[in-house]
Amino acid sequence: MDNMEYKGFIAEIEYDTEDQIYVGHLAGIQAIVGFHGETLEALNNAFHEAVDDYLAISDKAGRPTQMP
Repeated sequence: MDNMEYKGFIAEIEYDTEDQIYVGHLAGIQAIVGFHGETLEALNNAFHEAVDDYLAISDKAGRPTQMP
């Protein structure tokens, strides 16, 4: 499946045939940030939420944000 991009972050996407969901994670950073969705629309929304949460948590903790 193709990758997704949002705010400079790239997500690698796979389809889990057992659970019948799309699973993604942010690529190119050391932090483990994953998300999933039953539809492509839900996956896209979860991806945006994961990136926004990662940025907010990094900022709140005073840690530099890793970029791919």
